Amino acid sequence: MHEKIIILDFGSQTTQLIGRRVRELNTYCEIVPYNKFPFGDETVKGVILSGSPFSVNDKNAFKADLSQIRGKYPLLGICYGAQLLASVSGGEVDKADSREYGRAHLRIREANDPLLTGLPTNSQVWMSHGDTIVKVPEHFNVIASTEDVDLAAYKVDGEETWGVQFHPEVFHTEQGTKILDNFLTISGVKKDWTPASFIATTVQELKEQLGDDKLILALSGGVDSSVTAVLLNKAIGKNLTCIFVDHGLLRKNEFESVLENYEHLGLNVIGVDAKQHFYGELDGVTDPERKRKIIGKGFIDIFEQEAKKLKDIKWLAQGTIYPDIIESLSITGVTIKSHHNVGGLPEKMNLKLCEPLRLLFKDEVRKIGLELGMQEHLIHRHPFPGPGLGIRILGSITPDKVRVVQEADDIFISHLRAAGLYNKVWQAGAILLPVQSVGVMGDERTYENTIALRAVTSTDAMTADWAHLPYEFLAKVSNEIINKVKGVNRVVYDISSKPPATIEWE
Repeated sequence: MHEKIIILDFGSQTTQLIGRRVRELNTYCEIVPYNKFPFGDETVKGVILSGSPFSVNDKNAFKADLSQIRGKYPLLGICYGAQLLASVSGGEVDKADSREYGRAHLRIREANDPLLTGLPTNSQVWMSHGDTIVKVPEHFNVIASTEDVDLAAYKVDGEETWGVQFHPEVFHTEQGTKILDNFLTISGVKKDWTPASFIATTVQELKEQLGDDKLILALSGGVDSSVTAVLLNKAIGKNLTCIFVDHGLLRKNEFESVLENYEHLGLNVIGVDAKQHFYGELDGVTDPERKRKIIGKGFIDIFEQEAKKLKDIKWLAQGTIYPDIIESLSITGVTIKSHHNVGGLPEKMNLKLCEPLRLLFKDEVRKIGLELGMQEHLIHRHPFPGPGLGIRILGSITPDKVRVVQEADDIFISHLRAAGLYNKVWQAGAILLPVQSVGVMGDERTYENTIALRAVTSTDAMTADWAHLPYEFLAKVSNEIINKVKGVNRVVYDISSKPPATIEWE
């Protein structure tokens, strides 16, 4: 078992980011709800308290009993976490005179403090809070300030307990990684969390967990399920059977190319052409949520049908990753996202669940894949939605509409690759709009369809900006789509950011 840092989540939007920063420092950490500290776990070496959408003075604020944690573990409170520590120790937290938000300059007052070791005397930090500590409790020493916040950071006498009212986890805090690294050094945790160590440990655990049992995995062609398959194949070989269902809503030639890639990886894969089944079920359906549900149910039905042909299957593997788990935890009383890649299959088929990537962030999954020797183009693929082109065809789905989107999407993605832009974009695709417009081709008047191109930049899909692709590039793509894709006479480019828009249109 890896030694770990526990991050108590008080509901901040940046809690996952704290976890990612700690992992980037080769240190294993786990994010748990603020009231679920794993007492008795001897691998815990330090604790971080996250921010929160609440004020500590709010009657609905998340409060945790920290008395059994303080003094026993090195402790770092971030923003709300720092204010909570101060508040429960007899200090005062009140509304700031002006909302303290954005860039500020940190002035170090205690250069010898272990948390601030190696920092320049003046560096940029990122503030984001409406409250501030107006009075520190006894034995709390101020170790850093900003021009507007006297109590920007403190240390508690006689304890390895610190609080910072800024966010070291965000990019805009220049020395944030150094501060977190200093905290890890203080905690004495082993910084041994690497792709190679994860693979070695996980392969051994899978061998012990699965023994000679047989297991099935639903492949999507995406990064998570592909890395899961290769990892399991390394552990149990031919006892793994992968099922790849073509619902007729994949990218152009994707079914064939993905099967070929998997064959190169030595995986045991069954490819199922279920296009006609899905087209029949989706005929005439226009509501986006109904389309998603039909595609989801159809996938489960086909998968179950194929799985029943196999003998002695005891496990279902899934490419679940850590953000899925975190978002499924009800921290604020509201589940952000119900999760399971293939719905209620484990219970329905009486299978046990195996999720070897469940503790990894997306960037870690990619590193694991590369360490496993997988090809770059499989690892650095753009995310692609489970319902596929079903949510990129607005309105009803027909085989001809699928053809139009596949052709347009193929031109767009091919040009992104050729221009060296593919890896600079988080996600891209073509959307067929239920809009027809007048055009002219040759001497003839046309009345045909509109394709919207969508490309975004992002780091985690929580927020996204539209990709500022060169005009010349967009002109080239537009001309080729209109000239080569029968049924399209107009191309538009989506310049909406998330929020308020979403990455996909449905």
